[in-house]
Amino acid sequence: MISEESTQSVPTEQVVLTDSETLSEVLDCLTENISLHTQGAFDKRKLFEILVRAASCRDSIENTAKILNKVPCGNDIRYHLNKIDNFEKLEELSNSALRSRIPDGIKKSRHKVAIDLNLIPYYGEPSDEEDVYIYRSQAKSGTCSFYAYATLYLLTNGKRVTLAIKGIRRFDTNVAIITYLLNEVSNIKLHIKKLYLDRGFFSISVIRWLQALDIPFTMPAIRRGKKGGINQFLCM
Repeated sequence: MISEESTQSVPTEQVVLTDSETLSEVLDCLTENISLHTQGAFDKRKLFEILVRAASCRDSIENTAKILNKVPCGNDIRYHLNKIDNFEKLEELSNSALRSRIPDGIKKSRHKVAIDLNLIPYYGEPSDEEDVYIYRSQAKSGTCSFYAYATLYLLTNGKRVTLAIKGIRRFDTNVAIITYLLNEVSNIKLHIKKLYLDRGFFSISVIRWLQALDIPFTMPAIRRGKKGGINQFLCM
Protein backbone atom coordinates (compact mmCIF):
# COMPACT_ATOMS: atom_id res chain seq x y z
CA MET A 1 0.00 0.00 0.00
CA ILE A 2 1.34 3.44 -0.95
CA SER A 3 0.52 6.30 1.39
CA GLU A 4 -0.51 9.74 0.15
CA GLU A 5 2.66 11.27 1.59
CA SER A 6 4.91 8.93 -0.39
CA THR A 7 3.29 9.97 -3.69
CA GLN A 8 4.12 13.63 -3.20
CA SER A 9 7.08 14.80 -5.22
CA VAL A 10 10.17 15.61 -3.26
CA PRO A 11 11.52 19.04 -4.15
CA THR A 12 14.90 18.84 -5.80
CA GLU A 13 17.76 20.92 -4.46
CA GLN A 14 18.26 24.06 -6.53
CA VAL A 15 21.74 25.03 -7.56
CA VAL A 16 22.40 28.65 -6.66
CA LEU A 17 25.45 30.68 -7.59
CA THR A 18 26.46 32.72 -4.56
CA ASP A 19 27.84 36.27 -4.59
CA SER A 20 31.27 35.08 -3.49
CA GLU A 21 31.37 32.42 -6.22
CA THR A 22 30.34 34.99 -8.83
CA LEU A 23 33.03 37.39 -7.67
CA SER A 24 35.65 34.65 -7.66
CA GLU A 25 34.79 33.64 -11.24
CA VAL A 26 34.93 37.26 -12.43
CA LEU A 27 38.32 37.80 -10.81
CA ASP A 28 39.64 34.53 -12.25
CA CYS A 29 38.55 35.62 -15.73
CA LEU A 30 40.17 39.06 -15.39
CA THR A 31 43.46 37.86 -13.94
CA GLU A 32 43.78 35.11 -16.56
CA ASN A 33 43.20 37.39 -19.54
CA ILE A 34 44.32 40.92 -18.67
CA SER A 35 47.98 41.49 -17.95
CA LEU A 36 48.90 44.25 -15.51
CA HIS A 37 52.11 44.53 -13.50
CA THR A 38 51.49 45.60 -9.89
CA GLN A 39 53.85 46.38 -7.08
CA GLY A 40 53.72 47.37 -3.46
CA ALA A 41 50.80 46.69 -1.14
CA PHE A 42 48.48 44.71 -3.40
CA ASP A 43 48.49 42.27 -6.28
CA LYS A 44 46.62 42.28 -9.58
CA ARG A 45 43.68 40.29 -8.21
CA LYS A 46 43.15 42.78 -5.38
CA LEU A 47 43.21 45.65 -7.87
CA PHE A 48 40.53 43.99 -10.01
CA GLU A 49 38.45 43.28 -6.89
CA ILE A 50 38.43 47.00 -6.05
CA LEU A 51 37.46 47.91 -9.62
CA VAL A 52 34.68 45.28 -9.76
CA ARG A 53 33.22 46.60 -6.50
CA ALA A 54 33.35 50.20 -7.73
CA ALA A 55 31.70 49.24 -11.04
CA SER A 56 28.98 47.06 -9.51
CA CYS A 57 28.11 49.76 -6.95
CA ARG A 58 28.44 52.58 -9.49
CA ASP A 59 30.87 54.26 -7.15
CA SER A 60 34.13 56.12 -7.65
CA ILE A 61 37.51 54.48 -7.13
CA GLU A 62 38.34 57.02 -4.42
CA ASN A 63 35.20 56.37 -2.39
CA THR A 64 35.52 52.60 -2.81
CA ALA A 65 39.08 52.77 -1.47
CA LYS A 66 37.83 54.70 1.57
CA ILE A 67 35.08 52.16 2.33
CA LEU A 68 37.25 49.06 2.06
CA ASN A 69 39.77 48.18 4.75
CA LYS A 70 43.48 47.73 4.14
CA VAL A 71 43.50 48.74 0.50
CA PRO A 72 45.65 51.38 -1.24
CA CYS A 73 44.32 54.89 -1.72
CA GLY A 74 42.67 56.06 -4.93
CA ASN A 75 45.88 57.67 -6.21
CA ASP A 76 47.80 54.41 -5.84
CA ILE A 77 45.08 52.52 -7.71
CA ARG A 78 45.09 55.05 -10.55
CA TYR A 79 48.88 54.84 -10.71
CA HIS A 80 48.60 51.18 -11.65
CA LEU A 81 45.69 51.80 -14.03
CA ASN A 82 47.70 54.44 -15.87
CA LYS A 83 50.08 51.68 -16.92
CA ILE A 84 47.34 50.55 -19.31
CA ASP A 85 48.10 53.03 -22.09
CA ASN A 86 47.32 50.93 -25.15
CA PHE A 87 43.61 51.26 -25.84
CA GLU A 88 43.56 48.77 -28.69
CA LYS A 89 45.43 46.14 -26.66
CA LEU A 90 43.06 46.52 -23.71
CA GLU A 91 40.11 46.13 -26.08
CA GLU A 92 41.64 42.95 -27.49
CA LEU A 93 42.29 41.50 -24.01
CA SER A 94 38.76 42.38 -22.84
CA ASN A 95 37.23 40.52 -25.75
CA SER A 96 39.49 37.56 -25.11
CA ALA A 97 38.20 37.50 -21.53
CA LEU A 98 34.58 37.50 -22.76
CA ARG A 99 35.25 34.68 -25.23
CA SER A 100 36.99 32.59 -22.58
CA ARG A 101 33.73 32.13 -20.68
CA ILE A 102 31.30 31.46 -23.54
CA PRO A 103 29.15 28.40 -22.69
CA ASP A 104 29.64 25.49 -25.10
CA GLY A 105 25.92 25.40 -25.90
CA ILE A 106 26.16 28.83 -27.50
CA LYS A 107 28.86 27.97 -30.02
CA LYS A 108 27.86 26.89 -33.50
CA SER A 109 24.18 27.67 -32.81
CA ARG A 110 21.61 30.12 -34.16
CA HIS A 111 20.77 33.02 -31.87
CA LYS A 112 19.13 36.40 -31.75
CA VAL A 113 21.96 38.92 -31.46
CA ALA A 114 21.82 42.59 -30.45
CA ILE A 115 24.26 45.48 -30.69
CA ASP A 116 23.82 48.43 -28.35
CA LEU A 117 25.44 51.86 -28.33
CA ASN A 118 26.26 53.04 -24.80
CA LEU A 119 26.99 56.70 -24.05
CA ILE A 120 28.66 58.09 -20.92
CA PRO A 121 28.27 61.90 -20.64
CA TYR A 122 31.51 63.88 -20.85
CA TYR A 123 31.79 67.42 -19.53
CA GLY A 124 34.58 69.92 -19.98
CA GLU A 125 37.20 70.51 -22.63
CA PRO A 126 39.06 67.34 -23.68
CA SER A 127 42.83 67.34 -24.11
CA ASP A 128 44.31 66.49 -27.50
CA GLU A 129 44.92 62.96 -26.19
CA GLU A 130 41.32 62.56 -25.01
CA ASP A 131 39.67 64.16 -28.01
CA VAL A 132 40.02 61.13 -30.27
CA TYR A 133 37.87 59.15 -27.81
CA ILE A 134 35.11 61.76 -27.45
CA TYR A 135 32.00 60.78 -29.40
CA ARG A 136 29.58 63.49 -30.53
CA SER A 137 25.85 62.79 -30.51
CA GLN A 138 22.49 64.39 -29.82
CA ALA A 139 22.27 66.32 -26.56
CA LYS A 140 21.72 64.17 -23.49
CA SER A 141 22.23 64.94 -19.80
CA GLY A 142 23.31 68.47 -20.69
CA THR A 143 26.07 67.57 -23.17
CA CYS A 144 26.67 66.49 -26.74
CA SER A 145 30.01 64.86 -25.86
CA PHE A 146 30.35 61.29 -24.61
CA TYR A 147 32.65 58.42 -23.96
CA ALA A 148 31.04 55.68 -26.02
CA TYR A 149 31.26 51.94 -26.43
CA ALA A 150 29.26 49.32 -28.29
CA THR A 151 28.44 45.83 -27.06
CA LEU A 152 27.35 42.73 -28.92
CA TYR A 153 25.31 40.23 -26.95
CA LEU A 154 22.97 37.37 -27.66
CA LEU A 155 19.54 36.70 -26.18
CA THR A 156 19.01 33.18 -24.88
CA ASN A 157 16.49 31.84 -22.36
CA GLY A 158 15.60 35.36 -21.30
CA LYS A 159 19.26 36.16 -20.54
CA ARG A 160 21.81 38.48 -22.13
CA VAL A 161 25.25 37.03 -22.82
CA THR A 162 27.80 39.70 -23.81
CA LEU A 163 30.24 38.37 -26.41
CA ALA A 164 32.19 41.44 -27.54
CA ILE A 165 32.80 45.09 -26.76
CA LYS A 166 34.30 47.98 -28.71
CA GLY A 167 35.37 51.37 -27.43
CA ILE A 168 34.36 53.98 -29.98
CA ARG A 169 36.78 56.57 -31.29
CA ARG A 170 35.56 59.89 -32.59
CA PHE A 171 35.83 59.01 -36.28
CA ASP A 172 34.64 55.39 -36.15
CA THR A 173 31.81 54.81 -38.60
CA ASN A 174 28.75 52.73 -37.74
CA VAL A 175 29.66 50.18 -40.42
CA ALA A 176 33.18 49.85 -38.98
CA ILE A 177 31.83 49.35 -35.44
CA ILE A 178 29.38 46.63 -36.50
CA THR A 179 31.99 44.91 -38.67
CA TYR A 180 34.48 44.83 -35.79
CA LEU A 181 31.97 43.31 -33.36
CA LEU A 182 30.77 40.68 -35.83
CA ASN A 183 34.37 39.75 -36.60
CA GLU A 184 35.09 39.28 -32.87
CA VAL A 185 32.56 36.44 -32.69
CA SER A 186 33.21 34.93 -36.12
CA ASN A 187 35.66 32.33 -34.77
CA ILE A 188 33.01 30.74 -32.54
CA LYS A 189 30.85 30.02 -35.60
CA LEU A 190 27.87 31.89 -34.21
CA HIS A 191 24.94 31.89 -36.63
CA ILE A 192 22.76 34.99 -36.44
CA LYS A 193 19.04 34.29 -36.56
CA LYS A 194 18.31 38.02 -36.44
CA LEU A 195 20.39 41.08 -35.55
CA TYR A 196 18.79 43.81 -33.42
CA LEU A 197 20.44 47.22 -33.65
CA ASP A 198 20.31 50.25 -31.39
CA ARG A 199 18.66 53.33 -32.90
CA GLY A 200 22.05 55.06 -32.84
CA PHE A 201 23.21 52.81 -35.69
CA PHE A 202 20.47 53.88 -38.08
CA SER A 203 21.92 54.97 -41.42
CA ILE A 204 21.54 54.05 -45.06
CA SER A 205 25.13 52.78 -45.15
CA VAL A 206 24.42 50.32 -42.32
CA ILE A 207 21.26 49.06 -44.02
CA ARG A 208 23.07 48.47 -47.31
CA TRP A 209 26.01 46.77 -45.56
CA LEU A 210 23.80 44.32 -43.66
CA GLN A 211 21.85 43.58 -46.81
CA ALA A 212 25.13 42.82 -48.58
CA LEU A 213 26.09 40.44 -45.75
CA ASP A 214 22.62 38.84 -45.98
CA ILE A 215 22.02 39.29 -42.24
CA PRO A 216 18.34 39.65 -41.17
CA PHE A 217 18.04 42.70 -38.92
CA THR A 218 15.65 44.96 -37.06
CA MET A 219 16.46 48.60 -36.33
CA PRO A 220 14.37 51.61 -35.23
CA ALA A 221 14.22 54.26 -37.94
CA ILE A 222 12.78 57.73 -38.40
CA ARG A 223 10.89 58.46 -41.60
CA ARG A 224 11.29 62.02 -42.84
CA GLY A 225 9.86 63.45 -46.02
CA LYS A 226 8.19 61.54 -48.83
CA LYS A 227 11.20 60.65 -50.99
CA GLY A 228 14.74 59.40 -50.49
CA GLY A 229 16.27 58.30 -47.21
CA ILE A 230 14.51 55.42 -45.48
CA ASN A 231 11.57 55.60 -47.89
CA GLN A 232 13.50 53.68 -50.54
CA PHE A 233 13.56 50.63 -48.27
CA LEU A 234 9.87 50.66 -47.30
CA CYS A 235 7.42 48.26 -48.90
CA MET A 236 3.89 49.59 -48.96
